Amino acid sequence: MLYKKIEKSFLSVIAKTETGTFTFENQDGKRWDFSGNNPGPHGHLKIHAADVLWNMAIGGDTSLAGDYREGKWDSDDIASLVDFAFRNEEVMRPFVAGNGVKRALVAFGALLRPNTRRRARANVIAHYDLGNDFYSLWLDDTMSYSSALFSDDNEPLANAQLRKYDRIIDRLGLTPGDVLEIGCGWGGFAERAIQRGDHRITGLTLSPAQASFARDRLRAVARQADIRLEDYREPRGKFDSIVSIEMFEAVGERYWKTYFDQLAAQLASSGKALIQTITVENDYFDSYRKGGDAVRSYIFPGGMLPSEQRFAAEAARVGLCLTDTFRFGHDYAITLDRWLSRFDARIEDVRALGYDEKFIRLWRFYLASCAGAFRCGRTDVLQVEMQHA
Repeated sequence: MLYKKIEKSFLSVIAKTETGTFTFENQDGKRWDFSGNNPGPHGHLKIHAADVLWNMAIGGDTSLAGDYREGKWDSDDIASLVDFAFRNEEVMRPFVAGNGVKRALVAFGALLRPNTRRRARANVIAHYDLGNDFYSLWLDDTMSYSSALFSDDNEPLANAQLRKYDRIIDRLGLTPGDVLEIGCGWGGFAERAIQRGDHRITGLTLSPAQASFARDRLRAVARQADIRLEDYREPRGKFDSIVSIEMFEAVGERYWKTYFDQLAAQLASSGKALIQTITVENDYFDSYRKGGDAVRSYIFPGGMLPSEQRFAAEAARVGLCLTDTFRFGHDYAITLDRWLSRFDARIEDVRALGYDEKFIRLWRFYLASCAGAFRCGRTDVLQVEMQHA
């Protein structure tokens, strides 16, 4: 009886949506179709268990992700479903935001799990040490786990990743000198930078699997590449250029001050830094930081996205002047769509590595829901250039 009341409430909410279309199918096989007054994405939700809507009302997208992992619902297109939900957020708030108790518990949990050096290492290992074999199944040949930069929507992914690296190199105006890369991943940027010039790259990672892969990859140019299993908080001198590609998201809000303190301290007086980071909308940041979401709960524990305003404020505090900001969120939506397609094409190989259906479903939700967030502009990705004021 309770679940029927929740379903009725959900349907009344969906009936008020203004943008796009929506199809809902319940566990009994009944179907409802809705259409807003404005064109937009199509959301499709088919539930297999009666408690899905109740769980979503209590826990928002965190519960939605958990229930998808458990096989309690499906969708023809998760990215489009998320896009639809964000574009109709004011109407759908009772079912996508979760209740106040849940948000308070998430915030309290974050206080209990600060990104100390030990926890930061554990968080990175938990995500990136799933195995090089796993990531190589669906990343492109450059092994780049960050947004590509496309010349058009049909450009091969590997080419677009190199385009991203080339833009960073060109914007920094790299000349022979010392470059620090905070969060070097599997060594893709270091390899490209060394190919293009006589640069000495110091790359930092907390992932043993990434460090091993990057060292092997760069063995032929080892004199120019120093891959270190170190935290960004370790002191290490001055650098002509500093690059950090989508590592800032893993720092955690409590340590943003420390990150920028280190950035300013290690950037030479005439040096230049370029940080590529994902951001959330300025107006959404306060509610985002006080609550929780599926990505922080299941995929990147300890992480936090900044708003563009907050990122700029942290840089200004340490005397760093932002000289250029390049936004390319549309390209991240394409990148994530490509990753999901490649992941789906290799699901049997993922299973062969020992990963179960719950893991596979959670990763499908992660990749698709992030694509939806970039499609509607709730999240963006920036390349921010800065130097000492």
